[in-house]
Formats: sequence, structure tokens, C-alpha cells
Amino acid sequence: MNPETSGADCAATCLEADVAVIGGGVVGHGIAWEARRSGRSVVLIDEAPGSGASWAAAGMLAPVSELHYQEEGLLELMLESSARWPEFAATLTAGEDAGYLTTPTLAVGADPADRRALMDLRDVQRSHGLKVEPLTIREARSREPLLSPAISCALDIPADHQVDPRRLVRAIAAGLAGHRQEIAAAEGYAVRDNAAGLLRDGGRVSGVRLAGGGSVRAAETVVANGLAAAQLQDLPESLQLPLRPVHGDILRLRVPAHLQPLLTATVRGMVRGVPVYIVPRQDGTVVIGATQREDGVPGTSAGGVYQLLRDAQVLLPAVAELELLEATARARPGTPDNAPLLGRVPAGGQEPGTDVAGLIIATGFFRHGVLLTPAAAVICRQLMDGIRDPRWAAFRPGRFSPGLHEPAESAPAESAPLQPDIALSPAPG
Repeated sequence: MNPETSGADCAATCLEADVAVIGGGVVGHGIAWEARRSGRSVVLIDEAPGSGASWAAAGMLAPVSELHYQEEGLLELMLESSARWPEFAATLTAGEDAGYLTTPTLAVGADPADRRALMDLRDVQRSHGLKVEPLTIREARSREPLLSPAISCALDIPADHQVDPRRLVRAIAAGLAGHRQEIAAAEGYAVRDNAAGLLRDGGRVSGVRLAGGGSVRAAETVVANGLAAAQLQDLPESLQLPLRPVHGDILRLRVPAHLQPLLTATVRGMVRGVPVYIVPRQDGTVVIGATQREDGVPGTSAGGVYQLLRDAQVLLPAVAELELLEATARARPGTPDNAPLLGRVPAGGQEPGTDVAGLIIATGFFRHGVLLTPAAAVICRQLMDGIRDPRWAAFRPGRFSPGLHEPAESAPAESAPLQPDIALSPAPG
């Protein structure tokens, strides 16, 4: 449908689509892509797509390694999403490479205390059926010759992979722009503006009011704009989205020709009990991260940069010879339980099990946004199809809102797994 051009309110944009996605990070783009592939017309709303937390993300797809944060409740969702990544990446065929690599991850420790911590973690990981195999230092250095000979231990984690989030956003954007749809949005799918609030039609959400004027009317609206979701006007009464900014400093460095390849696989290390990771990119750069701080300081921390370079050099001394290209900090949206706010919103005061029509929330992904993108996209598309999978009830966005009655976690009349033919086999023994 073509935009209306009459009236002051439509001076900027007046569009109609099947789905409006607020937020142009990796999660928002992934949801828009899945909706478009299902045959729905899509408008994505973001003033600067891909410039938020996704711009700073390292892109580690690490359901096994991330278990050490003691978030066992997230493990099933992380494994589901990890298993979907090959198919998800394969759908991006518009000529843009998303930088998806299935090279394994190495976990390494700097000293004996780090070794004990990593081996304790391995016991927990294996108790959940995850494959983590010890390597001798010789074996680890035969795979990655520039690792320090002084490291205390090394573990092989074959199921943990990586993707380049910046390239991923560009690849999805190219795919969305390449899909023909009768909507005169910028680039064929995006409106370069911020969402001011939701449009309401009685109890139903019917689209988005734009900060620059105009609107996007849609049968389904997905709120996926990270920390800004909590400030969106006209959210359902009583809905609380307790999002907090968790900043992370991350570095990008160029590897000189005589040191290439610096690494062939991601190295996740522990140095005096502090985590650090080094992620190689296909363009001859590496990403080193990431600090985690809740000090409210949006800029890059000098202490964080020092800590990252110091600890990375303990594991990989050649880091000292790299060219520092970029030091970046972004805030990731955390929740009280560090799990996403994902699903429909209960309609307060109505019969239990009734949701606000036309509205889906997808935010609060914290460290796991890139990893969880394929799962979040499918969950949102299933909700648009009228399917609610009871396995993900624990992540519903109303769980921190005392005034909303969340439905029981029993299976609804219609539910389905994300994709029955995709499963991650448990590790033997």
C-alpha cells in the first residue's frame, strides 16, 4: 500500500503494513526478516538501524560457554537458537555475507586458579549434556600457535560459534530491501525515525506513532528497541519493563600481515578470575571484549580498555603488536533475572489467558541478543500465527508486572516447537 500524503500528521510518513517492528538492532532485523519470509509486509522503525548494542556486539554464539553465568533457565532457549543458526544464516542470500563461522571456541585459563574454575564449570556443562573436551597445552598451541605457552589449561567447545553482527545487520537489511512489497518506506522496508508511542484501537494495538510525525499502521507491532522500550508511550496499563543499562567496552584491532592469522577460532579466557575473549574476523581484525559495568557512564572506560588489553596479552602476547582501530561502548538491556522479555502482554482486568491484541514485546536480551535472534524471530512469527509455545512462558514480558495476570504455564490449545526437525544432540558421557 502506498503512503498517504495529505494532512499535517502525514507530512513525514503514513504507512500500512502487516507488521511494524520497532528497533533496528540484530533482534529487530531478525524478527522483521522472519515475518517477511512468512509472507507478511513489514516496516522496521529506527532512526539509525544497527547503531546500538548490535554495533558493539562481538557476535559469539556460545550457549555452552554462557552457561557459566548460572542462567540454567535460559539454556534450552539458547540451545534451540544455536541449532537454528545454520538455517537462519543460509536464508540470507541477497549477496551480503553475514560472517557466520562454525569454527569452535577454545576456553583457556591463565593460572591454576583459573584452571580450577574452568574445570568446575566443565563439570556443570557436562551435567547438562554439553560437550567440553580438555586439550593439552601442546594440542591447544598446535591449533593456535600464538597462544602463550604459560596458559594453565585449554578446553575445546565445538558447539560455540560466531557471527559478525555488523555484517549480519547489513545482510538482513539487504534481504529485506530485496523483497518486493508495496510499501514506500526508505530502502523498501525501513523508516528512519524513532517510535514515539503506540496507536490504540480500543484494547488493540494498531501500529506506531512516529516521533517525526505520521504513523505506521499494522496488524502486529513488535517492540524490539532495547532499553528504549520502557519509555515508549501508550504501552498497556500496568505493564512494567524493568530494563537496566549494562555497559560493555569492546576493542577492535587490526592484525599486521606477519601475524595473520592471529587466531583461527574464538578464544574465551579467564585471567585471574576475570573473563576476556578474543574473536577473529575474516577481514584480518580481531575483537577483544568485554567488560561489564553498571556505572551509568555511556562512554568507553579507560580502565576497561587497559584491563582488556592487559588480560588479552596474558593469553596471546602478540596482541601487543596489533593496531588499535576502535574502542566502543554500548549499553545492553538487562532485566532483573537477565532473561529476555519475550511474548505477548496479558490484558489486565480481563479473563486470564487474554492478551493485548496486536502487540509483541521482544527486548531485554542482555548478553544473548545475537545468539537468540533466530529463536526470537520464530517465536514472534509463531505468535503472529496464533501459536504459543509453553516452553517459553517463563520469558513473557508481564512477569514483573503485579497488576497483570499471567496465564498458567500449562500447554495452550495450540502449540508447536520452534522447528521439530532441528535438535542439538547431547554430548556422549
